[in-house]
Amino acid sequence: MMISKFMKKAAVMACCVALIGGVLTGCGKSDDSKDANNSNTGNPGVTNEPTKSEDNKQEDNKQEDKKLSGTITLIGSTSMEKLSNAVAEDFMNKNGNVTVTPEFVGSGAGIEAVLNGTADIGNSSRNLKDAEKEAGAVENIVAIDGIAVVLDKSNTVTNLTKDQLIGIYTGTIRNWSELGGNDQPIVVIGREAGSGTRGAFEEILKVEDQCVYANELDNTGAVMAKVASTAGAIGYVSLDVVDDSVIVADLDGVAATAENIKAGNYFLSRPFVMATKGEISEQSELIQAFFEYMKSEDGKAIIEAVGLITVD
Repeated sequence: MMISKFMKKAAVMACCVALIGGVLTGCGKSDDSKDANNSNTGNPGVTNEPTKSEDNKQEDNKQEDKKLSGTITLIGSTSMEKLSNAVAEDFMNKNGNVTVTPEFVGSGAGIEAVLNGTADIGNSSRNLKDAEKEAGAVENIVAIDGIAVVLDKSNTVTNLTKDQLIGIYTGTIRNWSELGGNDQPIVVIGREAGSGTRGAFEEILKVEDQCVYANELDNTGAVMAKVASTAGAIGYVSLDVVDDSVIVADLDGVAATAENIKAGNYFLSRPFVMATKGEISEQSELIQAFFEYMKSEDGKAIIEAVGLITVD
């Protein structure tokens, strides 16, 4: 009787052990299956590809390799001062290891500097001359500028035709009364020889070497100040520097605005050129990156912010 009871207990124990073993075995198979599935089905938890952190490290290394450093020297047109300073500041903000140094000595001097190797870029507020191109200078137009004709604020004449403007600058019209204004001598103000603004102005009007100037000044600011302070004065300046100290004359009834220049209705406009010695593709990686920036949305935004017109 006791043996029978013992055997029954043993049988029950055996069944329990078997049951527990089966459960444990089943759990083990389930884990193995999950591991197998993870490795074979691309489960996000387990992958044979590099981890995200490794990818980030590789990307950081690439960005490190792309970092720009060095110095860019811009020399030339005083009319391009506002643009040059603005793009220099923005480009340096975007590239902490780069220094952009603009100098403003006139278009002719800027082209000479880039040709003799003392500048990376020569700023010119006119098209390049054939002789400059033959010497190796390449014309890279970065913006379009309007040339504003400015008068002192007491002048009652606010519109000039192209022929009248030619007459004033060649000396055949000498008094504002001849144009319906006050009986007052016309004081003709212009830029110095070699100025890009003067070169563009005279070329557009076809009056090269024919102008009769009362004063020839060496920068845009000086022209503005002289016209503003001189009764009967007339001068020409880059459109982007105009302020309320002067009157801006309409030309052939058309106001000097970016919209009119884009539409081709305002005849006094000119290119802003950043010349290089050789093509852009032949320049250093830094200079190429600078020109890429000038064509970018950020560069275009700066061009428009200083009152100029983008080229595309």
